[in-house]
This record gives sequence, structure tokens and C-alpha cells, in this order.
Amino acid sequence: MAKIIALANQKGGVGKTTTSMNLAASLATLEKRVLLIDADPQANASSGVGVNDIEVDTSFYNCLIDGVSARAAIYTTDIDKLDIIPSHIDLVGAEVGMLQKPNREHIVAEMLKPIRDEYDYILIDCSPSLGLVTVNALTAADSVIIPVQCEYFALEGLSKLLNTIRIIKVKLNPRLEIEGFLLTMYDSRLRLANQVYDEVKRHFQDLVFKTVIQRNVKLGEAPGHGKPIILYDADSSGARNYLALADELIKKNEKKN
Repeated sequence: MAKIIALANQKGGVGKTTTSMNLAASLATLEKRVLLIDADPQANASSGVGVNDIEVDTSFYNCLIDGVSARAAIYTTDIDKLDIIPSHIDLVGAEVGMLQKPNREHIVAEMLKPIRDEYDYILIDCSPSLGLVTVNALTAADSVIIPVQCEYFALEGLSKLLNTIRIIKVKLNPRLEIEGFLLTMYDSRLRLANQVYDEVKRHFQDLVFKTVIQRNVKLGEAPGHGKPIILYDADSSGARNYLALADELIKKNEKKN
């Protein structure tokens, strides 16, 4: 049965989508069956793995609003073992439609039940907000990865996210855990980056992934070519970082089982 992991941080520009698509691609490269769900109306994770939202007939939006099955919205990618449920700009208006639905916080959880046995990991790329779609993702998830960029105000807003996770754990999803805090955009030459790293480690200790995602030009270029970093430049530090993260995640979960 798949482990469902949401990637969330209501702060934008922290490397959430970059992490979602590249971690998914790296897990698939390590022979895991992976489903990536793009729950962000910007649809960057979709285009980043080569799925053009203009060519998408059935998206995550249709699953939420029209009751289309998850299986009907799955697209394959150029990476073996990596599938995606893509997003669409229509997702911007999804919350209004969801408000009228019964059990509205559990729509994604119910949607994923029929396909959980077909994957090892299901990753959900959340939008930079704490709205109803993100609440749905966290209600469906077993755990959450929180990317934190090594820049000013890195910890700003984290308390709000952690409070939301706490509320969801109490009221909607008692099994929800923090998988880990992931430090992104790290440059060891910058004193600030090292200060942020130390501060996050001091605050969250063992919950911080050992793997750190270094600042890397190739990581920024890859989405423009519709490819995850592992296909765009497998020798780059970005590709090595995300493979290391995938390996760390797999070992951590194997140890638990």
C-alpha cells in the first residue's frame, strides 16, 4: 500500500514543486512505483515532468469537482514507474465547488483509496496556501514534507503551518506525521545559509532530513525543458541531492516497517 506524502508550505518559493517532481522522479529511478499529484493551480509540477496542461483532458480538478475517478486522470511520464495526476488552472476555483460537498475535507482521501495498492509512494504537491485543497491533501496523507529555504524569514509562517497540521491531526487525520523538514537552496559559502541551517536543526532536531538541497542552476533550468533534473542533467549536484533524498526516505520508511 502506498505511503501518501504531502509537500506543503504556505510560503511560496521554497522549492516545494521542485522537490515534489524531482523526489518523485528519483524514487521512480530507484525502482519505486510513484504517483505524483499536482494540487497547485499553477501546474508547474505537471509541466516539469513533461505534461502540458493544454493537452490535459482530465485533471485533479475533475476528480475534486466532477467526481471523476483518480484512475481516469492518471497520465504516464517519460520516467518508467512515474505517473502523474496533472493540475489545471481551473483548480483556482475548486474550493468554491468543494464547499457544497458532503465530507468535503475527505474528498482526496476517498479518491485515492481505489489506487493506493498500485503504488509505493503517492506525493501531493500542495499550493502555497492553507485552503481547502491543501487541507484535503493533509487529511489524505500519512505524512508531510516541509521544504524550508535557507534564506531570510525561513521560519516565518512555519508556526501557522505546524498549527494547521496539529488541528488536522486532532480533528481529521490522527495518523498524520511530519516526515521531515527539508532544507533547500543551500549555499555553504553563505553565512546566512549556515545560520538558517543551524537554526532549523536546533528547532526541529531529528525531524530535519540529513540530505540538503544545494542551490543549483541546473535545477532551475530543467522545468523549462519539461524534464526532472535526473533526465536533464544526471551528473548535476541537484540530481545527486534528490537521489540522496529519495534513498534517505526509502531507508527511513523501511526501518519503520
